[in-house]
Amino acid sequence: MVDATETGELVALTDVPYRLGIDPRSWEEPSSPLDTSFSYCTQGFTYTFAMEATDTPQDNPIPSFYDRYAPYYSYEAERFADFGLLFTYRRIWHPGWRTAPVVRFGVFGYTAVQPGDISMQNWTWGNDYRPGTAADNLVYSRDQLAGMGQLQPGGWMGGLRTETLFHGELSSLGFFHWLVSGTTDSQLGEGIKTPNPNNRLLAGLDSPMGTVHGLSKYPYLREGRRIIGRPSWGYDQGFAVTEIDISRRTYEDEVYRQSLDEQTQRTLGVALGGWELLDRLIGPGVPEEIRGRDRSSIFPDAVGIGHYNIDFHPCMVLSPPETPGNYEFPGKRQGESQTYPFQIPLRAMIPQKLDNFLVGGKSIATSQIAAAAYRVHSFEWSVGAATAATVDFALKKGVMPYQLVDDLPQGEPLLAELQQILNQQGNYTAFPDTSILNESWDGWR
Repeated sequence: MVDATETGELVALTDVPYRLGIDPRSWEEPSSPLDTSFSYCTQGFTYTFAMEATDTPQDNPIPSFYDRYAPYYSYEAERFADFGLLFTYRRIWHPGWRTAPVVRFGVFGYTAVQPGDISMQNWTWGNDYRPGTAADNLVYSRDQLAGMGQLQPGGWMGGLRTETLFHGELSSLGFFHWLVSGTTDSQLGEGIKTPNPNNRLLAGLDSPMGTVHGLSKYPYLREGRRIIGRPSWGYDQGFAVTEIDISRRTYEDEVYRQSLDEQTQRTLGVALGGWELLDRLIGPGVPEEIRGRDRSSIFPDAVGIGHYNIDFHPCMVLSPPETPGNYEFPGKRQGESQTYPFQIPLRAMIPQKLDNFLVGGKSIATSQIAAAAYRVHSFEWSVGAATAATVDFALKKGVMPYQLVDDLPQGEPLLAELQQILNQQGNYTAFPDTSILNESWDGWR
């Protein structure tokens, strides 16, 4: 049985141990904004749509619900406050690219928008819908599911708040109207946004989205439930990939010295010690320089690879998200950073309690901050290929997946055989020339 759903529906239904939302701050998750977990704050979801540039102004009537959502929309920052820049950010069709002039806006350059160009919109302060409270959260928590009877036989209703999906749809349609007719900006104030009437929403069954209303058939969901892997060597509370496994942060900023107690800082320094580990274990006090390693953690049970920055679309504090003056969850972007190229461990795909169950999507065992890098499609393809290969291998060998990793850190011959198969298939388990003896990613590059 494999859960490849966007939010971990089978994870919820089987009731295996999992996490949802913000994890408590720790030496493994030092950038968390809270000392306790908070399951209602997941990343925003997005109903995308396609729009086409035209050579004449279009009749784009104001939606009846527009005034409700208009207080949210924004270019987000002055460096992005240009319609052409936003249009071309996700332009998916540009037939005149050979002759179009290059336009500059600040540090950005792009080929000019021309009639016939098509853009797919996906913008944080636009059609991202970002609920973050118990009154409007999209992915129901375990307590909410239990209270609604969704964990009872025959009681499952998808595990999502459908009203929030509906408001996400309306917010997305409102964002199109803001792009073509709006004159307000929630973050930058007056005088920034101007109308751009030479554009139309592409709707209908023959449109890029293939829907009558023009929105994507399903929203882009950045985050759902995340399993807790089984306890193993070095992971007494259950396996998980965490922030410090992949982040390039040095954790030397003052914010960490203020938010982390001395013991947590010391443990963090030891965890990132690299070749300086022994000195840090026996040295006094908190190390002044807590950065040692210049690569991601290397996992002996890797069955895939990935690489993406830790990238957040944080939930909003007030309910509903479109409340005038609403703001992002404080400190939620603290963990944003570049990452080192990372691996997908098999232990992150194996839940507790059930032996015939694997995770084949975003619901692998990660912290919320690590999940912000593991959430993208290239990773999902890699973990999907790894899951399928593992299922096939386990059935042929007559073993359960957990038996491939239960003796780590000792050698696992069957695991090595599976990894060889994956590499031969082109689903690589490590980046070239990487091993625990390599301390610097710059050297590998």
